[in-house]
Amino acid sequence: MRMIALALALAAASGAHGETRYVHAGRLIDTEHGKVLTDQRIDIADDRVTAVGPWSPPPAGARVIDWSALTVLPGLIDCHTHVSDGYADSSDPAEALHHSAAATILKGARRARETLEAGFTTVRDVGVFRGLSDVALRDAIAAGDVTGPRMVVAGAYITIPNGGGAVTGAAPDVPVPPDMRLGYVRTADDARNAVDMLFSRGADFIKMIATGAVLAVGSTPGALELTPEEMQAACDAAKRHGSYCIAHAHGAEGIKAAIRAGARSIEHASLIDDEGLRMAKEAGVWLDMDIYDGDWIDAEGTKNGWPAEYLQKNRDTTEAQRQGFAKAVKMGVKLSFGTDAGVYPHGLNARQFAYMVRYGMTPMQAIQSATVVSAALLRRSADVGALSPGHYADMVAVAGDPLTDVRVLEKVTHVMKGGEVVR
Repeated sequence: MRMIALALALAAASGAHGETRYVHAGRLIDTEHGKVLTDQRIDIADDRVTAVGPWSPPPAGARVIDWSALTVLPGLIDCHTHVSDGYADSSDPAEALHHSAAATILKGARRARETLEAGFTTVRDVGVFRGLSDVALRDAIAAGDVTGPRMVVAGAYITIPNGGGAVTGAAPDVPVPPDMRLGYVRTADDARNAVDMLFSRGADFIKMIATGAVLAVGSTPGALELTPEEMQAACDAAKRHGSYCIAHAHGAEGIKAAIRAGARSIEHASLIDDEGLRMAKEAGVWLDMDIYDGDWIDAEGTKNGWPAEYLQKNRDTTEAQRQGFAKAVKMGVKLSFGTDAGVYPHGLNARQFAYMVRYGMTPMQAIQSATVVSAALLRRSADVGALSPGHYADMVAVAGDPLTDVRVLEKVTHVMKGGEVVR
């Protein structure tokens, strides 16, 4: 009898999940074609969109989600987050050493929920100090054990010891545990081996720390840290695994070296020069430029006494990065949406939209950057970034018109992931 009851319960649950649901959208932003549709019906079966068209009443008794007074758009994508590094917002360069692996992953679970509830249904998490914690979080979300966005993860940083992706700032006799040194490399062979190991442990792509970092003690943003040979070895190895490398690169020469090595996207690109912009456009490389968080670092860091080195490096790169972004917009370089969430509190990701508009994008271009453009970068265009049939039923609803005031995206009214309303 217990087995029969269990079978009946599973059948009932399966039937409920397979039920067709209908969203009544007052306005729908079509990110694929850059236009707005009014009074639309979005049909959902399981976790995918099956049809989109002018509103007509669905069958009697059907489940209708009434967003007829709201603007609906695809779930947003952030291509540069640190959700899994639960303590990435600390000004202590040795912060990762103060917390256990369990505490770190639990904090990451909270950050994941905050990110999803802000309307970001997909993220690319671009590296962790405690290696492979991002793989565990991604898998827990996919299994339904944790609430959060769809995640694409790096596993660890490919970095030189004491470089921009290393844990620094501890006393000389404090050991850095092995899981925080997974991606340390000293030669091209090291880089190749580290990439192979990370893919074998579940990474989706590879994150290289090509130049120094702003928020790392003793690291110079403009200086090359990985050699061109190490970057080439890493990128070639990633291609063998059917994937790609991305490069943290502030300095102009590091940006160009990473492009030559085959990086798919350049993160930050703060000090990019005109040659680098031309190279990115010609190679079809995405620039993932976090042009919001410099203001957060300056204001909060000054108020809270962050290291003077951090604050000065941030000031040296912020305005240059924004001018580079404006040039990239005019040149038609591919610009994805990446914010460096974790440097500032998770859930504030949408604050970057206003900066993208201020520095040259139209509101539609900024929204497309966080949807179809970022989906293409992630190689997930068939699944996310749009609301045409076949895509996941990931969407957000907002009061007001983000094409008139893009800041309405900073406070979403509803969030749906895979056909289920999570906010």
